[in-house]
Amino acid sequence: MHQEWATSVTRVDADEVYLRGYPLGGLIGKMSFAAAAYLLIRGSIPTPDQTRVMDAILCSVLDYGLKKPGTVAARYCVSANPSMTAGLATAVLSVGAYTLAPDEAGDFILRTMAAVKASGDPFDKAAEQLIARMIETKQRVPGFGHPTFRFVDPRAQTLKRMAQEAGIWGEACDWYEAIHRAFTAKANKPEFVINEVGMMAAILVEMGFAPHEMTGIAIISSLPGVIAHISEELASGIRIRTLPDSAVDTQVHTADLDLELAAAGWAA
Repeated sequence: MHQEWATSVTRVDADEVYLRGYPLGGLIGKMSFAAAAYLLIRGSIPTPDQTRVMDAILCSVLDYGLKKPGTVAARYCVSANPSMTAGLATAVLSVGAYTLAPDEAGDFILRTMAAVKASGDPFDKAAEQLIARMIETKQRVPGFGHPTFRFVDPRAQTLKRMAQEAGIWGEACDWYEAIHRAFTAKANKPEFVINEVGMMAAILVEMGFAPHEMTGIAIISSLPGVIAHISEELASGIRIRTLPDSAVDTQVHTADLDLELAAAGWAA
């Protein structure tokens, strides 16, 4: 049986495109990109405060140089296939559990906060119990730690300040910080920061975004930097980047083919 498609996101008429019911021609010039992105994803027009925080989140990644695997992968890709599209796709496909994606942290915050609210325990007590269980079972807390930043991630703290100023900081953020306090104390790792991805997840939970939507927003935030790196790579004229021999521990040894074939049962 034929299944009809259904969407409440966009309608395209002969003379206009309607996003969530609003004419795109009317939105252009009246609404910032951050506000329009919020409208499309959440389905409602954001307040000015929500827009400022959304704009801050979209500016919170932008680029991390050649320390971001997706950017390196994109530059390798376009050195062989000089295409902006191919480079962008490569960078996006590199987003996941260990880089850029806030969905795991968002799901963790939502799931654990629901449990602690059901228990009625104070946040600090519940966080200590949670961290004790996670350390015992060797589970990782998503959104904690950074390869460069110690004690403070400046990007995360700026997002926190802006969310507080906008009145968006709430229970999800407080709960996540309680978990962080418990973790740094129990693991004796005061240098472990809440990174920008973790802070982004906590704030986006407060704003009502689903975890999978959070990763899409983080990817959008990263794309200007990826575009800049791909453009730089294309302009360099370097073709087919490879690793220098000094960077590779080659463990391939010379073998006697005839001897190995005989040992495997092949006729001479």
